[in-house]
Amino acid sequence: MRVVVQRASSAEVRVADAVVGSLPAPGLVVLVGATHTDTPAIADRLADKIWRLRILADEKSASDVGAPVLVVSQFTLYADTRKGRRPSWSAAAPGAVSEPLVDAFVEALRTRGAHVETGVFGADMQVALVNDGPVTLILDAD
Repeated sequence: MRVVVQRASSAEVRVADAVVGSLPAPGLVVLVGATHTDTPAIADRLADKIWRLRILADEKSASDVGAPVLVVSQFTLYADTRKGRRPSWSAAAPGAVSEPLVDAFVEALRTRGAHVETGVFGADMQVALVNDGPVTLILDAD
């Protein structure tokens, strides 16, 4: 899995002009992509890592302060742009594989006590956020 984590003072995701998920307080926006070799165990490990990352104010983690998390699936994190001008998406797992992995990631966060809101898997989403810091990290399962 590949994950982009952004510390945000506010954020929301819309589908067809309706808000489907938002941060009720400052927290984390997490963009999640899955590849063919990912497993629920990898999703669990990354969820734990993100929940405990000390990237909030005063070197606190989301788990320390109960910060909410907005999770948005994003297969484009696995774009291969090494050749030409058209990205290849072959490293991204198909929806039938990646959707359950994103769901496992969300459930792993909730099991740890996180308030998690989400986008809609496979939908055309508009994500708006105010990146606080800015703080943006990229984590790979590898």
